[in-house]
Amino acid sequence: MDLHASNQTESALLHYKEGLGTFTKKMPELASHFNAFTEECFREGTLSQKDKQLIALGISLYSQDEYCIIYHTKGCLDQGCSEQEIYEAIGVTAAFGGGAAMSQAVTLVQDCINDLNNLSQ
Repeated sequence: MDLHASNQTESALLHYKEGLGTFTKKMPELASHFNAFTEECFREGTLSQKDKQLIALGISLYSQDEYCIIYHTKGCLDQGCSEQEIYEAIGVTAAFGGGAAMSQAVTLVQDCINDLNNLSQ
């Protein structure tokens, strides 16, 4: 676990940010375009940023991308999603992704929610 992180979720978020920073130094143009694209995708529009984070969490669970699961669980909480809203999005994802999506939800997502809620207290 990272020395500056107080739990595994925070450590994973820091590891992602460090990796993105290294990639940005090595590929600044590509990173700049990718970042601009994703910022536009998550900009408030007809769909709220909250809705977009719930969608992103569902896609992350379906694709089994652990860093994105952590990142978008945090995004959901940062956008004011309740645990119930997150769990309902998980249910929809499990309807498509089956046991693989559900296994990440009942372990990684719940751990992230607990870790992040403990950080904010």
